[in-house]
This record gives sequence, C-alpha cells and structure tokens, in this order.
Amino acid sequence: MGGKTVTRADLCEAVYQKVGLSRTESSELVELVLKEISDNLVDGEPVKLSSFGSFIVRSKGERIGRNPKTGEEVPISPRRVMVFKPSNVLKQKINEALIDGEDADKA
Repeated sequence: MGGKTVTRADLCEAVYQKVGLSRTESSELVELVLKEISDNLVDGEPVKLSSFGSFIVRSKGERIGRNPKTGEEVPISPRRVMVFKPSNVLKQKINEALIDGEDADKA
C-alpha cells in the first residue's frame, strides 16, 4: 500500500482544477475548511461529513503501560484522542474499488 500521500497542496490544486477558483482562493478555501474541522475537534465536538465519515474526540483515562524493551511499568497520562469512523458509503466505495480491480496491484 505504498501509495501517494495527499497533501494540502494537492487538495488546493484539486479545488483549483475542479471549481475554477484562483489558486489563492482555492488555498484559502481548503485552509478555512481544515481550520473549521480542527477548531471543532479541539473544542471536543464531533465532526460528521455526510458520505465520508465522522471525526470523534474521545477521552482516555490514565493507565499503566509497559516498556516493551525493559518490561518496566510506566504510567500513561490521561489524554484526548481523535478517532475517524468512515461512513458506510465510503466503506462501500473502497470495497467496490478493490472488487473492480482498481487496487488489484495494491492487494
């Protein structure tokens, strides 16, 4: 699965090519969307993008972990983590691509 990583620049270019905004406007639009998503997640609010998936912030309590090299027990501090749950539509598209052979070389 050594495919290409999609970057902010790639997203900006896609908006530029498909929507027809200037490169500057495309970049500003992508940045605004990402900032809105980020701000909501920082505030602990879930972000649901229809037909794509949901980003959810979960709180994890303190727990004891273990250093795999030494076996030493180490406390892991409480923290918040972000989880992505893909929509059924996205899951279906991914599996259709695999069945259609588009990802046959990656399987």
